Amino acid sequence: MPTPPTQAPTRSDDALLEQIRYQGAYATVEQAERVTAMVLDALGQQIVGDERVDLARQLPPRAARHFTQAVPAPRPLTAHAFVKALAESTDAPYATTRWHVGSVLGTLARTIDKELLQRILAHLPSGYALLFGQADLMVAARRLPADQVVQAA
Repeated sequence: MPTPPTQAPTRSDDALLEQIRYQGAYATVEQAERVTAMVLDALGQQIVGDERVDLARQLPPRAARHFTQAVPAPRPLTAHAFVKALAESTDAPYATTRWHVGSVLGTLARTIDKELLQRILAHLPSGYALLFGQADLMVAARRLPADQVVQAA
C-alpha cells in the first residue's frame, strides 16, 4: 500500500538551524549549519524507501538537499557504528560527534511528523531512537523474559 503524501515542511532552514544552534549550544548559526550538513549527509546514507522520500519532504530545502545527496548504503549501520564512522570521517572525537548527532536528530524528532519518526526508527537498527532523543523501548522489551511481556488485548 503506498504511503500517503506528507505535509510540506513548516519550518524554514533558518528556523531549523536556529533551533539546532540552541539545542547544541553552538556559538553561531554557521557552526550549527556545518554540524547539520555533516549529520544529514550521513543520515542520508542510512534511510531508504518511502521514509527517505517522506523525510526529505518534511525538511526545509537546504536540509533536504544535504539529506538526499548521499547515496543510501545497502544496509544501515548500527547507531554506534553510525556515530563512530561519522567521527572518523570528520576526524572528531566520538563524544563530540555523538553530541552533534544528538543535537541535530533530537531537533528533527521534534520537528517532523511523529508517525514518520516511528516508521524511520522501525527501519533502522536499535539504538537510533536514543540518537533522536527518544526512549528505545524495543531494547527494554527484548530484555524481558517472554512470560513477563504484557500483550495488549
